[in-house]
Amino acid sequence: MSIFGSAVFSRKRPPRQQASVMLSLVITTVLGLVPGPRVDGAPPPEPESSAAQPSPASTATSSPGVPPSSSRSTLAQPSGAQPAGGGGVLLGNDVSWPQCNKDLPEDPAFVIVGVNNGLANTTNPCLHQELDWAEDSLGGTGQPTVALYVNTANPGTAGTWWPTSNEYGGKTVANPYGECREDQTDAPCAYMYGYAKAFDDAYLRSITDPDDYLWWLDVETGNTWSGDKTANRADLEGMTDFFHSIGARVGIYSTGSQWGQIVGQVDSGSSLYGLPTWLAGARTVTGAKDNCAAAPLTAGGKVVLTQFVSKGFDYDYSCI
Repeated sequence: MSIFGSAVFSRKRPPRQQASVMLSLVITTVLGLVPGPRVDGAPPPEPESSAAQPSPASTATSSPGVPPSSSRSTLAQPSGAQPAGGGGVLLGNDVSWPQCNKDLPEDPAFVIVGVNNGLANTTNPCLHQELDWAEDSLGGTGQPTVALYVNTANPGTAGTWWPTSNEYGGKTVANPYGECREDQTDAPCAYMYGYAKAFDDAYLRSITDPDDYLWWLDVETGNTWSGDKTANRADLEGMTDFFHSIGARVGIYSTGSQWGQIVGQVDSGSSLYGLPTWLAGARTVTGAKDNCAAAPLTAGGKVVLTQFVSKGFDYDYSCI
């Protein structure tokens, strides 16, 4: 039995989803609107930075411990390409904006789709096309056939939007770190920033039934982070707490070295404690299998998924 539970295995979007997405695109093109209005009616915040933030599907060479991904190539990759040594092994793929309009691997066992366009406040322009492709995943592992991942960061006031209170989404958020105040970049406001980004990912990206998905938090040093690990932890706890509040499941994607630089150790009182780990850093199927025995990113958790890069795509090996 998977630690994710049986509910996520049957995740299927309604057959009219694609039609509704196309209608939404037509309406927004004609009227100049942004899909998925904020629940409280306010416009979504602008992207925090003009610098692209790496994602599992587009790992930068400067990110320590993560192999450089050739998925940034402008050339279409052959569909059905199999990684070396992968014969007979059920493998999944993670994809996002770098794979837009490219041929994708045939018959993955499972797929993890990136929600953002490299920044936490943006939407992957091929999100729904990639979700449609992902729905044909074959299954056969302990992973949900379709999951999502999101960019994370803690830019502070250097970003173009930063919270000034505990108000977001038309409600007052119960903040375990206290009151977020204007011009503060400590844990209370970092928590609210993470909460807000998760809220936006769930409700501003036209995701149908966001509570049905497993959401992976992509935590990498290539993104913008505070030098205060407590604030960074609070940021990710805010995201986790929001997703948990809608009934969704959460996991963490990173390498041990990057996680240590950004967050460090997590105690049992944190909502990050015990979350499943998706571990990056392998370069082959064998390396990915071996990483299943590595230490999880947070105590109390377990490495349930590992990643490696082959033939221009990110491949993922299920440890469960």
